[in-house]
Amino acid sequence: MFIIVGLGNPGREYENTRHNVGFMTVDMLADRFNIEVKRHNFRAVFGEGYIGGQKVVLAKPETYMNLSGQAVCEAMSVMELCNWYKPEHDQLLLIYDDIDIPLGTIRIRGGGSSGTHNGMRSVIYQLGFDDFPRVRVGIGHADGQKGLIAHVLGAPEGEDREKLIAAIKDAADAAEMIVKGEILGAQAKFNRRPKKPKPPKEETKADEAGKQDKEEQK
Repeated sequence: MFIIVGLGNPGREYENTRHNVGFMTVDMLADRFNIEVKRHNFRAVFGEGYIGGQKVVLAKPETYMNLSGQAVCEAMSVMELCNWYKPEHDQLLLIYDDIDIPLGTIRIRGGGSSGTHNGMRSVIYQLGFDDFPRVRVGIGHADGQKGLIAHVLGAPEGEDREKLIAAIKDAADAAEMIVKGEILGAQAKFNRRPKKPKPPKEETKADEAGKQDKEEQK
């Protein structure tokens, strides 16, 4: 039994925000595998189904994620799901947004600390272990004068929205691979860091002299 939990905020006002990439990934998986996510329990809306022959639970906590670092109620939702279904640690998968990852990319880890994510910090604290996989969906840092909360709870537009949707699709693909026992393959495929543009080559004195010679020969 695999439990896949997408973190986010319930309510229409949050549907397409950067903060809800976990919810959107769960919705994509539900559509892809015809899993109805409509049952209410464990402080979440959830559904059961199959991915690649493996029984799974898709869940979206119905409590709000707290950006201020206070107690985060959805951690209790994850704990209640685990207490009921009793998955192995490596059969719990969390999917959530991460400002420290470039927009349009994802990162997959098999376990470890929460990093800077308050929701994950609370989940790990409540569970008492951190050796479970997670998929972090990059939403990038805020631009200009925009504050963190405004950025995270904002809905991207144009090219940024296209990049975010592509990352959500990658997250759903990665989740499918993880459920099938292919986490190393998923990491190899998706944990690619964007290439930094090479700085322009500085001209040497020899290059300048060569250009001058060519000009004189004309």
